[in-house]
Amino acid sequence: MSPNPAPAQLRADCERCFGLCCVVPAFAASADFAIDKPAGQPCPNLRPDHRCGIHTDLRQRGFAGCTVFDCFGAGQQVAQVTFGGRDWRDAPETLPGMAEAFAVLRPLHELLWYLTEAVALRLPADLRDGLERARAETTALTEGDLTQLRAVDAGAHRDRVNPLLSRASDAVRSPGGADHRGAHLIGADLRRVDLRRANLRGALLIGADLRGGDLSLADVTGADLRGADLRGADLRATLFLHQAQLDSARGDARAGLPATLTRPTHWTALPLTPLRQPSRANAPARRSRRR
Repeated sequence: MSPNPAPAQLRADCERCFGLCCVVPAFAASADFAIDKPAGQPCPNLRPDHRCGIHTDLRQRGFAGCTVFDCFGAGQQVAQVTFGGRDWRDAPETLPGMAEAFAVLRPLHELLWYLTEAVALRLPADLRDGLERARAETTALTEGDLTQLRAVDAGAHRDRVNPLLSRASDAVRSPGGADHRGAHLIGADLRRVDLRRANLRGALLIGADLRGGDLSLADVTGADLRGADLRGADLRATLFLHQAQLDSARGDARAGLPATLTRPTHWTALPLTPLRQPSRANAPARRSRRR
């Protein structure tokens, strides 16, 4: 990986991986997975060429959880860098080590994605320099061999870097909007709530109604958008929105997306009926009562 990884290097490249996301994690039979699968055991749908045999029908076959997983490029890093292209099918003894490496590299690559997004923002020079240093340090951690990766505490490193990301968010969102950090907003009707410049870091927005909402400069780092209704929402300038969050949500062709993200294919099946916009006359009173 280069000292300053490009966004493309932080996206899953299944052609250069060995199906690690279909092997390493455990699945539990649920609404997201049709079967139980122990950790380290290949999914029965994984073909010998490391491709998914039901990729185009994952949601219909009960594997919606697979469609929202993102390794942020950690899979190909393990396969091609840490293990130098050795295939676990040809060398089964490498699989436990690959699983260890994947468990460390996946959160580091996610952190690199956030850092890369942050350094592209308009920030004070000292803050950008701090983010650049953190990105270089994180990149160096990902390039170690298996022994070196075993010594990495990815969680502790993330905790050291996260304040920088929070400062970047605060600087861009200034003067700042509503603070919903870590809020439980499951199933909430947020159509009339002003979420511009809001802090939604770690918020639980499962099934929330965000239709027609403006999330410009809202920080959605770690926000859970599973089943959230994003039809007609403006997400073009939303901060730290990544592909897996979109893939887990519902939406339509009217939703505005950042140029770097792709409209999920399952959104196209949703109706494109006009949405009733919130009343501007009622909005100020609603906000006043919330204060």
